[in-house]
Formats: sequence, structure tokens, C-alpha cells
Amino acid sequence: MSKVQSPEPKVSSRPCPDRGDEDIGPWTLDVGQSLEPTPDEFAVLSSFERFAFRFTRRMNQGSWKRFWTWCQRIFGAGWIHFSTYNLIQVYGLENVEAASRDRPILLAANHRSFFDMYTVSTVLFRNTSWRKQLFFPVRGRFFYDSTLGLFVNLVMGWWSMYPPFFASGEKPLLEKRAFDKYSFRVLTELCRAGAGNVIGFHPEGTRNKGPDPYSYLPAQPGIGKLIKDAAPQVIPVFVAGLGNDLRKQVLGNWRGGEKIRIHFGPQLDMSSYLSKKDHVRTYKEISEFVMSEIAELGEQDRRLSLESSKNLSS
Repeated sequence: MSKVQSPEPKVSSRPCPDRGDEDIGPWTLDVGQSLEPTPDEFAVLSSFERFAFRFTRRMNQGSWKRFWTWCQRIFGAGWIHFSTYNLIQVYGLENVEAASRDRPILLAANHRSFFDMYTVSTVLFRNTSWRKQLFFPVRGRFFYDSTLGLFVNLVMGWWSMYPPFFASGEKPLLEKRAFDKYSFRVLTELCRAGAGNVIGFHPEGTRNKGPDPYSYLPAQPGIGKLIKDAAPQVIPVFVAGLGNDLRKQVLGNWRGGEKIRIHFGPQLDMSSYLSKKDHVRTYKEISEFVMSEIAELGEQDRRLSLESSKNLSS
């Protein structure tokens, strides 16, 4: 069973019982989904990208979203738990439990593995009982421009890799920036209102491929603007111990792989930033603040790892 630990740490090895995720109040799914791109925004996409977007958006609405969330909770979280239960250690889950059920939660995490947010979502599905629906903004140029990308979105994310962004990352498609403005409006609405909305976001913008798990790429201003515009509940998350080789990662669960540590920090007080001028400088300040809180969780992990190593050697 997965270990759920507070920073002290106090350990509980039993996930919360599945009570049908009933504790939420109003069950709002379609916030932000009714927004339509303008003809100019939509025109920059290829015909396949337009199809992929329309289809995936439909899968993130109403009864379809409820069905895929159920699949994600039962099947997706099930196989990830089966593949990690000997390795996973979770700290600070009480910080997520303390958040309001009536407002969206933005999980801001460091990014070193393809599987970061999948593992974080599994922890939430297995160890919290409130009804939730997940959205992971993602690069559109793989997940939305090929049948393989659509297939991966289905089998890995149950269509939750939405909305798509094309003009970002290592090889940005700058000609599609117009559509990204639309996607940002959708993402802002998902973060602004919607009971149970949980949005996973990486402030670094791309994976950090360096060897040091406690190093970070510069925070991008996008998350700052998102927080300034939408004012969601922001919870920092630090993830360590996950690799990018799926076969090796799964086998490590039984062959003694590296422990997977997930730290949830307290909800961040963003009030001093939200009152500032709507400016790029403000967005950068917010992004850097969020990244600093993630890094603080990383230092917490470093201290716990050193203490554990000392205990083992003594």
C-alpha cells in the first residue's frame, strides 16, 4: 500500500476508502468548456488538429468527463498504484485535504519525468474521497497532431491532457500562438471556477533533464499570469524518484528501485501578488515565488533523505 506521510513524518499505509467521491457540493464540469475559439484562432490549426481538439474537448465535458474520470480513478490510478506501491512515499497530503472543495486547485510541481502528474493524480484518487476532475495543459504538437498522440492521451491521461498549447516548449510553433490565446482563456476559466477542478501545471515549462533532482529550470511567467487572472487555490508539489523509462520504472517496484517521494506543501497565500498591477513583472514575481516554494519542498526532501541514509548506516 502507498505510504502517506506528513512532514514529521507520520505514516499511514491505508488509502482512504472509496466512497464514490461524494463530498463536494455542486458538481461543475463545463466551466470554460463553452468558450469557442474565434475563426482566426482556429484557422492556424491543421484539419487533424482541429478534429483532435474538438474531440478531446467533448471528452472533457459533461457525462463524458464523468465517465473518463471514473476510468482514471479505477483503472489509471489502479495500474499506477500497482506499479509503484513498494516505492511511493507521500508527505503533506493534509495540505490538499485542507483546501476548499468549492474552488479549483492548481497543483504546481517540478518536472523531471513524463509520469510526474500521473503519479500525483493517483495519490489524490486513492487517498482523498472528494469528487474531482483533472486537467493537465499539454503541448499540442504531439498529443493533438497525430493518432499516436490521441492514443497516448487516452491510455495515459483518459483525455485529461487538455487544453493544448502549441507555441511553447523547445520547438514552439509560433504560427499557432493565436490558438494558444484561446487555450489560455479556457485554462483560466477552469482555474477560476468549478468545484472539484484540479489543474496540474509545471512552472518550469519543460522537463529538467539534469542529474540533480534538487535543481530547477527558470520559472516561466505563464503560471504567474494564470494565477493573477484566475486566483485559484495554489498548492506546491515536489516530486522525486521517478524516471522516464516506463519498463525500468515498473520493474523497479519489485527490484528495489529508487523511492518515489511526493511532497504537498501548504496552500500558498497569493493575496499580496493578486493586488499588484497586471504586468509581466508581476507574472514573473508570482512564478518565481511559486517555484521557490517548490524548491523549499525539495530541501525538505533532501533533509529527510539524508536522515534516512544516516539511520540506515548507523
